Amino acid sequence: MAELKEIVKKSKKTLSELEEKVEDVREELSEEAKELWEDLKKNFSFIGEKLKETVSEVEEKKDELKPNLDVLEAREKLEKVKESAEEFTKKIAEKAEEEMDIAALRAHLAKMEAEDLWEEKKKELSREFQEKEFEVKKMAKEAASEIEEFFEGLLKTVKERKA
Repeated sequence: MAELKEIVKKSKKTLSELEEKVEDVREELSEEAKELWEDLKKNFSFIGEKLKETVSEVEEKKDELKPNLDVLEAREKLEKVKESAEEFTKKIAEKAEEEMDIAALRAHLAKMEAEDLWEEKKKELSREFQEKEFEVKKMAKEAASEIEEFFEGLLKTVKERKA
């Protein structure tokens, strides 16, 4: 669990840095891009809260299942906004907000939100956890690593922003 905790902490830190970098260039964004950023930020906030809960739960050592499920839930949410977030940060880096198809990104984001099946997956994973505890922990570590790598990539894209 210590390894999971460290990966999650790093993911949370990278997410915070990404949000700061985008906020630094927020004034340069079109109004539509600002609105899309607010939508993405809400999703990132949810992910950040799940990561924060994971760290807290690992430290409290009350339940081994909940931290793993929280990481998997965070990754599930990330998967739903991943494409929109990648396109958004790419366009910020290119300073091409006028080329960004905000409507298409919003539609994609809304579609992904509508397809949220996490509650069913959580119940299924809870049942399977009793049978496959090791696999769930491994999946949680992999999910945490994926989240961290994704935010690292977004942050790198924003940092390499063309002047």
